[in-house]
Amino acid sequence: MHSEPRGSTLAELAEAAEKRFGSESTVLFEGVTHTAADIGALGRRVAGGLAELGVSPGDRVAVCMANCPEVLATYQATWRLGAAVTPLLFLLSEHELRHALADARAAVVVTTPEFLPKVATAAAELPTQVVVAGAPSSAGVVGFAELAARPEAPLTLVEPTDLAALLYTGGTTGRSKGVMLSHDAVSSAAWAATLAGAHDGYTVSLLPLPLAHAYGLLVSAMALHAVHPSHTVLMRWFDPAGWLQLAQDERVQTGAVVPTMLRLLAACPLEEYDLSALRRLVSGSAPLPAEVHAEWARRVPAVEIVEGYGCSEIAALGSTTPTGRVRPGSVGIAGPNIELRVERLGGGPAAPGEDGEICIRTPGMMSGYWNDPESTAYAVRDGWFHTGDVGHLDADGYLFIVDRMKDVIIRGGFNVYPRDVEEALVAHPDVSVCAVIGRPDDEHGEEVVAFVQLGAGATATSADIVEFGRSRLSAVKYPREVHVVDKIPLTSVGKLDRKALRARL
Repeated sequence: MHSEPRGSTLAELAEAAEKRFGSESTVLFEGVTHTAADIGALGRRVAGGLAELGVSPGDRVAVCMANCPEVLATYQATWRLGAAVTPLLFLLSEHELRHALADARAAVVVTTPEFLPKVATAAAELPTQVVVAGAPSSAGVVGFAELAARPEAPLTLVEPTDLAALLYTGGTTGRSKGVMLSHDAVSSAAWAATLAGAHDGYTVSLLPLPLAHAYGLLVSAMALHAVHPSHTVLMRWFDPAGWLQLAQDERVQTGAVVPTMLRLLAACPLEEYDLSALRRLVSGSAPLPAEVHAEWARRVPAVEIVEGYGCSEIAALGSTTPTGRVRPGSVGIAGPNIELRVERLGGGPAAPGEDGEICIRTPGMMSGYWNDPESTAYAVRDGWFHTGDVGHLDADGYLFIVDRMKDVIIRGGFNVYPRDVEEALVAHPDVSVCAVIGRPDDEHGEEVVAFVQLGAGATATSADIVEFGRSRLSAVKYPREVHVVDKIPLTSVGKLDRKALRARL
């Protein structure tokens, strides 16, 4: 039985992991294999280069990169100096990047050539040094290779309770906030995720999700707790055909995805690829539509698709689904050493099956929001993080997500959850994507409004979809107003951007 690690920083854990099997654990990236020892040595040299740029304990190093081994090396280099990483998703706008860099007071931002113009503009007039991996130094920009040519930096000792990561939320409820995670918090979540999957025995994984994100940070830290050597196939970014080819050629057994990826993969000829090694896919970030799950089950029945649940404030891990114990529609049970509870929206504990706000208590809890004690005090009460998500637990402790509290539509005094309406409308053969919001209404308080994106060659009209909704949903729930749009807007983390849709109304 594994015991939970205590008293080690992520840099110390990285050194220990490298000693265990540094030459055995590997990352395959674009045809080149990198061992854990290779990445560790690169990280130590990059740490030397960052130190020469002035990075010191407590500083923030922002990472806005496409996936590549240099992301992992940058994380290790930053922790080695006692500094904190600030992952910034490359899909962020220039304005969003500038806000995060300025708010974090980042000493350095590391990027890749694809995003250098956007990052350099965002960092202009800020005291933030720009570093680019995969390109030489230029005016005002330091080449990553130049950093990596420096002597290795010694390990800087800091406390496990010190800041290891500053993550910026997606900003769906307003301007994004910085989430402070200590070494202990990240390590605890990674340990729990490792332990939850330790019995699977799967060692070959495919990773298309961005490393420069909360989940990518968790995956990076999981490697520090691994009890067996692993082989990770890393994609620069996701494309369905490339994913399937790698899954076939590398005999991939498991991987992490988001629902949009599963939908796009299902649109491909899955049967033309040899996926016989593939056993388990973990879906997160957003609810997995039932019809996507059902299609995978029908066409590739040997692959178990499970859902998990987490958010930045709890180091990306709240619940997991044990192998062989899938419960349809559920995101699983509490992860190791994590507690889940549901509170009634009016106060008090909810009964099994009763909807309420999902609350989590975990060693992976954030230290708080960056420079925002008021928001911290509201979110963390009596040691529990209040997620703002609505859901319920069944009698066996399985968690079911219903919706975001702020997205609930109250029509005529009845709660309407957008996800229920969206699940019904995407069952229409012409509807590809659907997003539902509420708009003020004099008679009912709020009215249900749907935006739909049709599939190629589809001919359904707004009236057709209203009638389809009427046939599938109660009189309270079905949308009286449907807008057919070219594309449903998504946030920078790939979730439905309801804020943008409300602005259209």
